[in-house]
Amino acid sequence: MKLLVLESSGLVASVALMEENSMICEFTMNHKKTHSQTLLPMVDEMMKITGFNKKELDAVAISKGPGSFTGLRIGSATAKGLAQALNIPVVSISSLEGLAANLYGTSDLICPIMDARRSQVYAGVFQYEGDRLHARMKDDAIAVADLIEVLNEKGEPVIFLGDGVPVYQKLLEEGLKVPFRFAPAHMNRQRAGAVGMLAVQYYNEGRVESARDHKPEYLRKSQAERELMEKQNGSN
Repeated sequence: MKLLVLESSGLVASVALMEENSMICEFTMNHKKTHSQTLLPMVDEMMKITGFNKKELDAVAISKGPGSFTGLRIGSATAKGLAQALNIPVVSISSLEGLAANLYGTSDLICPIMDARRSQVYAGVFQYEGDRLHARMKDDAIAVADLIEVLNEKGEPVIFLGDGVPVYQKLLEEGLKVPFRFAPAHMNRQRAGAVGMLAVQYYNEGRVESARDHKPEYLRKSQAERELMEKQNGSN
């Protein structure tokens, strides 16, 4: 079983090739260029280097969101196009769950946070029970103050990661009453390999969808949609 994995939900562009429970190759870039410039060239280079043919793939795995609206659209369109052309299914993984999977082995709560602007983050709370990652709070677009309250109520040590950390680290440090840590640089951003390990589980459990049925999960409306609604409400 071979999976191509795409991750473009944030600033990081990452692709991986999985075979059963082995990661054959992973390319990750977090440096200025847009996903439209990097994602497909990274896939092509990975296939070239490894010698794999796209026709050997059994599914395309994609980080479905939440996250950057532009990044999610690019990733989704790429996954749908490849899956449709190859007549294979899509495996959709929450981008927050994928981030949390970077911290395999910890017993602490894992709280991935992605900057959603306006003092909000896309956040989830996860915890490993044995080898399986379980959600302790569903993915949400939530005010940082409200997230702090949720975590204080849970009363357990927590590890943070994601691009929301540098933006809201001071607020977290000031508001948290539970023990907390921040993941180091090599674990604190999106990685296709982590998404891929979850996708292997999903695929083996039959949790797949057709290319036609796949769509990103934004959790909230885009800024343009929100501004349009505000204008419409203001004119009423």
